[in-house]
Amino acid sequence: MVKYLIIDDHVLIRTGIKFLLFEKYKPDEIHEAFDGESAIEQINYNHYDLVIMDIQMPNTDTLVLMEFIKKEYPLLKLLIYSMSSEKIYAKRFMRSGAMGFLSKDAPLEEITRAIDTVLTGKRYISESIAETLAEDSYAGKPENPFDDLSKREFQIAKLLLSGQTLTEISQELNIQTSTVGTHKQRLFEKLAVTNLLELKEIATSFNL
Repeated sequence: MVKYLIIDDHVLIRTGIKFLLFEKYKPDEIHEAFDGESAIEQINYNHYDLVIMDIQMPNTDTLVLMEFIKKEYPLLKLLIYSMSSEKIYAKRFMRSGAMGFLSKDAPLEEITRAIDTVLTGKRYISESIAETLAEDSYAGKPENPFDDLSKREFQIAKLLLSGQTLTEISQELNIQTSTVGTHKQRLFEKLAVTNLLELKEIATSFNL
């Protein structure tokens, strides 16, 4: 039995992907999830041939979700389908276990090509990302400094950029405020910034 899981908090996106999958691949079942909790519940009770997932969903730390999937279901094929910047997120999520990263702006032909590629067990890199990597290599451009952050540091950087305080971050992540402060210090050192304004400037320059 061929099964697919779509993880996205937008009903219209899930409906569109379901239509594409039914039309082209004719699976036996397509299940849906709208956040991390519902996704884990589905994955724990079903075997899926492919999971298609967004990375920006309410009440969901998608990097933690990816970490869970990679640890518990290392053979599960997963394709990221997101509006978030490929330049910022693609390498990080593929390092975390995704087999491909695709923009929601991609044309239908590219979407089906990405699904075909991942279903065969191969990794999919979009043309735009491949071109960017080639251009950066040719021009000797520096790597994105955010790639050097750990999962937790990257998570805290995003929360700082969203305007949250150390106390609010500690409550959301259920860790000590002092621990948040330590991670903040380390990520500031890695990014060579000294304050939140500089963090925002470097994040803007790399389209975070």
